[in-house]
Amino acid sequence: MHSTKTHRVGIIMNGVTGRMGTNQHLIRSILAIIKSGGVRLNDDEAIVPDPVLVGRNATKLQKLAESTGLSKWSTDLDAVLSDPSNTVYFDAQTTSLRVSSVTKAISAGKHVYCEKPTAGSTDEAYGLYVQAKRAGVKNGVVQDKLWLPGLVKLKTVMNSGFFGRILSVRGEFGYWVFEGDTVNPQRPSWNYRKGEGGGIILDMFAHWRYVLDNLFGPVKSVSCLGATHIPERWDEKGKPYASDADDSAYATFQLEGGVVAHFNSSWAVRVRRDDLLTIQVDGTKGSAVCGLRQCWVQPYSATPRPVWNPDVDNPINFQTAWTPVPDYQTYDNAFKIQWELFLRHIVTGEPFRWDLREGAKGVQLAEKALESCQKHCWVDIPDLG
Repeated sequence: MHSTKTHRVGIIMNGVTGRMGTNQHLIRSILAIIKSGGVRLNDDEAIVPDPVLVGRNATKLQKLAESTGLSKWSTDLDAVLSDPSNTVYFDAQTTSLRVSSVTKAISAGKHVYCEKPTAGSTDEAYGLYVQAKRAGVKNGVVQDKLWLPGLVKLKTVMNSGFFGRILSVRGEFGYWVFEGDTVNPQRPSWNYRKGEGGGIILDMFAHWRYVLDNLFGPVKSVSCLGATHIPERWDEKGKPYASDADDSAYATFQLEGGVVAHFNSSWAVRVRRDDLLTIQVDGTKGSAVCGLRQCWVQPYSATPRPVWNPDVDNPINFQTAWTPVPDYQTYDNAFKIQWELFLRHIVTGEPFRWDLREGAKGVQLAEKALESCQKHCWVDIPDLG
């Protein structure tokens, strides 16, 4: 009878009682991997995660464990870090709690995988990378949008040479987050408190950094205007509070090679576009627009020739001039794909380039964008070494 060699990987999952931690990391990634029989290395070997849930609220942890069929959970991080059967530490806590916990995990000799932003400052974020490197532990940072179907399709279009010379990139991200007085908000209140690590710049610019760096070229400088459009919101207990963190940001980036990118990010905008995130790429030979799952292209030869005339309705239906990119493959959950790559890195040593240094780059871009807001000027992005 054929048997499969199982590489068991004990994973400390800290902070997964939150919405994204529960849905994307626990249910759709780790549990999905377990249910599928693990990450297959070959016909004879598989990597199987063995998670233990960790957090500060015992009631939430027990409820989550019971609902997912897991037996191991704890509010004692030090205890689970001291257990040699747990070899990986994952952090999905709020940003303000991450540095101290990741530092503990590195000191305990655990491999580290964590959400972004990895810290509240570049020095702290890069310090985590240095600690991990000195300790000899493997490390990674979640950079999930690189595996979204829409961006994968966009990358396929880019690799075909479709664009010619890329001129510009324009991103539109956001949606209306309800204040909480009449309709329940879709995001936690700490997102809008500067003292708790809130703010759309710190939250989202970590994403824009890895998207721009990996698809279009390294970011060399930034000009950013941040704003707090909604000054008062209501928290989880229905109490009003001052939202002093930026809820919107309007930023232009200069990339290596001359490409200009601009991203509008807002939690105070109503959506009239194809998706919550859309990215348009314009090149000399064609353009493309992608959302989270779809991508549309328009080659030079099919580009309409509009003429400005505000006195009559425009005769061109601009939406119909775009062609959808086919599904060339089956697209799995983006978080799960990166988890599988990290687990292979842990067990087999396969390369994994999205490490804590890459996470520090995201924090650096947010920090420089905030500096640009304060100084009302362009700010250069130096190499992190």
